[in-house]
Amino acid sequence: MSIKAEEISALIKQQLAGYKDELSVDETGIVTYVGDGVARAHGLDNALSGELLEFENGIFGMAQNLESNDVGIVVLGDCTGIREGATVKRTGQIMEVPVSKDMIGRTINSLGQPIDGKGDIKAESSRPIEKKAPGIMDRQSVSEPLQTGIKAIDSLVPIGRGQRELIIGDRKTGKTSVAIDTILNQKDQDMICIYVAIGQKDSTVRSQVSTLEKYGAMDYTIVLSAGPSEPAPLLYIAPYAGAAIGEYFMNQGKHVLVVYDDLTKQANAYRELSLILRRPPGREAYPGDIFYTHSRLLERAAKLSDKLGGGSMTALPIVETQAGDVSAYIPTNVISITDGQIFLNSDMFYSGTRPAIDAGTSVSRVGGDAQIKAMKKVAGTLRLDLASYHELQAFAQFGSDLDDATQAKLNRGARTEEVLKQPLHAPLPVEKQVIILYCLTHGHLDNIEVDDIARYQNELFEYFDASHRDLLDSIVETGQLPDTDKLDEAVNAFDNSFQPTETKKDTQNN
Repeated sequence: MSIKAEEISALIKQQLAGYKDELSVDETGIVTYVGDGVARAHGLDNALSGELLEFENGIFGMAQNLESNDVGIVVLGDCTGIREGATVKRTGQIMEVPVSKDMIGRTINSLGQPIDGKGDIKAESSRPIEKKAPGIMDRQSVSEPLQTGIKAIDSLVPIGRGQRELIIGDRKTGKTSVAIDTILNQKDQDMICIYVAIGQKDSTVRSQVSTLEKYGAMDYTIVLSAGPSEPAPLLYIAPYAGAAIGEYFMNQGKHVLVVYDDLTKQANAYRELSLILRRPPGREAYPGDIFYTHSRLLERAAKLSDKLGGGSMTALPIVETQAGDVSAYIPTNVISITDGQIFLNSDMFYSGTRPAIDAGTSVSRVGGDAQIKAMKKVAGTLRLDLASYHELQAFAQFGSDLDDATQAKLNRGARTEEVLKQPLHAPLPVEKQVIILYCLTHGHLDNIEVDDIARYQNELFEYFDASHRDLLDSIVETGQLPDTDKLDEAVNAFDNSFQPTETKKDTQNN
């Protein structure tokens, strides 16, 4: 039987059609140790720092230690399915997180996967969790206010879009509440918020999500949760994943607020990983690069130049102190990286001054640049009033006879403290803050009893909403204080109609 030449030609052509001119070669290694969320592997000679590695059971890890004999890998998931002798291969990719606008309104984990049971999230692209911060020429100065809705912050320690402002204080002093209220106040402010919960109990995170849903804040918020039951690597990468998602929106020219709650727990997770990876411990057993761990995260917050779209990412890191000790290792590190701190005082908190913001220790290095002109005018003397009040308080308790000037300062200070108190989850628009602070600094509250001030404030706002909405709108539109004659006239008219508690009771009894 003869084979025709054209048949041979067709057969060869068919074989060549299915040939792929590429050779698949994976660089693989052998696991030599696994335990406590960490693995070591031999044979990955060309692995990169931060590279994503895949174990044979489908679990991923991230290369951390590149040593002469082996590679130290942090396992991003359950390491119980990995055994000594198992193979691990390089992916050639640096650790990335999926990003998408569909994440808004969802609760996700450190790997960008949804954990709220509302279905999958379609990723639009992915971003490396570690990225170099924008350079000096890519930024512009922070000048646009980020209104928190909290009088004590917006008047004393203002925050600007693109700033890094630390919230610091002991456990259970309202640090998270300040951050959540700031998120609530971003409604209709063209702001996307990312709340990164690091090591927070699942029940606590659920409670925060339900609060955000109740006030309609989940419409513009992403919650990223890495709970205490998660492996330490997921707690460590959580803030970086949050920053990567924030950068995705910032690079589109949008404004982003990221809350890291809290970096103390992230530092503890990093210390755990570092010690297991046998990195040399330093002060308080933290590795030497713990400062760099936080600085490369927080430096990514920026106000981009107009050439790059003018977007911004504002960071509100939270750090927990022990017995108010701000001189501990992690607090001093983060204080030196950020543009100021809001210090929450436990004594003030337990005495009923809430939010318990210590005006003497709190500072904003952006200052008046992050305030509208109206707020700058009315809040100018507040810090001095509070400082002199606290100083005089210490002396006043020893003396019974006080001169009129001292008594006036004490009275003004007590009223200032009362005005700066605010209920939970009740952020105040900036125009109403300006009105009540104007009344305070111009002596309208000097004759009002301290116990009546909260009622005075509420009734004042109702009066302005009903009769002088134009003055409030003027503050919003121009950022300037309205015509002082008109303002004084409106406030005086309200003062004349306001009834102190005792008078009110007498009127009702009669």
